[in-house]
Amino acid sequence: MRNIGNVSIVPWLVLIMLSILLTGCGREMRDLEDYVEEVKSREPPGIDPIPEVKPYQSFKYQADSARNPFDASIFQAKIVQNIRKSSSTISPDPNRTPEFLENFPLDTLRMVGTLEQSGTLWALIQTPEKTIQRISIGSYLGQNNGKVLKVSDAGIQLEEIIPDGFGGWRKRDGSIALSE
Repeated sequence: MRNIGNVSIVPWLVLIMLSILLTGCGREMRDLEDYVEEVKSREPPGIDPIPEVKPYQSFKYQADSARNPFDASIFQAKIVQNIRKSSSTISPDPNRTPEFLENFPLDTLRMVGTLEQSGTLWALIQTPEKTIQRISIGSYLGQNNGKVLKVSDAGIQLEEIIPDGFGGWRKRDGSIALSE
């Protein structure tokens, strides 16, 4: 500590700093008070009047002689005329016993691997229930009579039999790729 004569400099510095700080703590708020008075003296904005309520006018629907818009019988004749008979000879085998994997939609089944046993390559299929089933060429899976045509390490190729919309059936190719 430096002493000027017998007096220490530190208390003087603290006193000077406090006086500088306290100078900024004045209660001069006249500009704020003027603004508040000006806002209070303003005319309050008006409130829009309540809109006039229009009286209800009833309407009686009298269409007893008109056609019922929900009656589908008028379309029956047009639909019957537009139906063409399918000449397709394709159809699912009604005598075949369905396999377990035909209970699931094709897009919910995942191929998770392959297994070779006695020269036959099997595909390992995971069901939505997280069980693993094995299938090979000739097996069926999916809800559209999907018959497995080819099994490889990359995936399964199959052929489904789906309705053609005209009372017949058509074939559609499908596949399931190996999931990672």
